[in-house]
Amino acid sequence: MTWGITLILLSIIAVPSLLLSKKPNAKELLEKIEPYQGWIGFAFFCWGLWGVISAVLNIGWLTTNPVWWITLLAGNLVEAILGFMLGFGLINKFILSKNEEAKEKANKLREKLAPKQGKLGVIGLIVGAWMIAASFLYI
Repeated sequence: MTWGITLILLSIIAVPSLLLSKKPNAKELLEKIEPYQGWIGFAFFCWGLWGVISAVLNIGWLTTNPVWWITLLAGNLVEAILGFMLGFGLINKFILSKNEEAKEKANKLREKLAPKQGKLGVIGLIVGAWMIAASFLYI
């Protein structure tokens, strides 16, 4: 259930970016929340990555409880991707700032992913709600 709750919280943070992208002054607003969004995104990226690793380590559940295992893997994969997208500015600033080539590639990847952030946030809300329901049904 914790995985689902954290995914819903992260998705709520990701969805306003879709709404703000329709405003002309969205860039200024996004820059103001970027420092907080970055740390939150990075923390959720790590949490989602740990969830994916946990699902892989517990692959035996695939034979005993396949619905829960697939739910756990899918939810944590969405959480890791959303966390990466939200934490991208922070990752870019601290990790990629020394390597211009890596920074350029990361910026191109971010440009491709940015329009999908809001949609992925909505998917995260749905998957997070399903994770909470599945935790009662299948565990």
